[in-house]
Amino acid sequence: MNNFAIHLYNIFVPKHFKKKIQKNKLRRSIFEYYDNHAEVLSPGIEKILDYLKTHSPVVFPYSFQDQYHNRNIKVFKDSENGLKYVMQDGKKLYFKKGWGKKRIQRKYKSLLKEQDQQSPHRYLNEQFQFDEGYILIDAGTAEGNFALSQIEKASKVILFEADAEWIEPLNATFAPWKEKITIINKFVGDTEDLNQTTIDQTISSGGTGIFLKADVEGWELKMLNGATKLLSEQNPLKIVLCTYHKEQDEKELSVA
Repeated sequence: MNNFAIHLYNIFVPKHFKKKIQKNKLRRSIFEYYDNHAEVLSPGIEKILDYLKTHSPVVFPYSFQDQYHNRNIKVFKDSENGLKYVMQDGKKLYFKKGWGKKRIQRKYKSLLKEQDQQSPHRYLNEQFQFDEGYILIDAGTAEGNFALSQIEKASKVILFEADAEWIEPLNATFAPWKEKITIINKFVGDTEDLNQTTIDQTISSGGTGIFLKADVEGWELKMLNGATKLLSEQNPLKIVLCTYHKEQDEKELSVA
């Protein structure tokens, strides 16, 4: 398209229709790629391609996520702090101030999909669990849904969240367990300064089991470089680590 056509497109084409066009273009690109690279096909990729034959691209291109489309997510408002929340296993999970009902519903549905039993993003499964009495280090906490799901099992919880807007809702969510909660409003990486800290600076290794969950938007390797003492000395230690933020993360982090 020329510049004038692009200008008209941006003005007159509705936003939701633009997204549909973009998703259809992405889907065509995916099929074209694998048509030309059949040698990299695997049963897992073929399963995704089968899903995309009848669905638009989504974060989790598997049939399990369809069950959440019509899920009724009830959103409540706390009259004392003005924050909205949803109920997760009988516990209040608060969201950022100013977030509306629909945004919270969309976000919580995405969290449910993320931790579905069939999701590739799920942190726990039947073989890998959070054990009673462990210390939980949650790096990249955001709204804190994972920490909340394990709060009653944990002996202590350390939450790292760099986004200052999450700190108020996190304090509200974990107020009933404040005696074992530490919230650190910094990036967790490989150096110590005003905006960043390291795991080794925060917690010492010892006999108490530690469970490290990290979803830090591409800083996973930096975070591990700032936790060398813990990694070498801590026993028992369990780690669940996101490896999808950078193309080479799965290979590099498995070595790290």
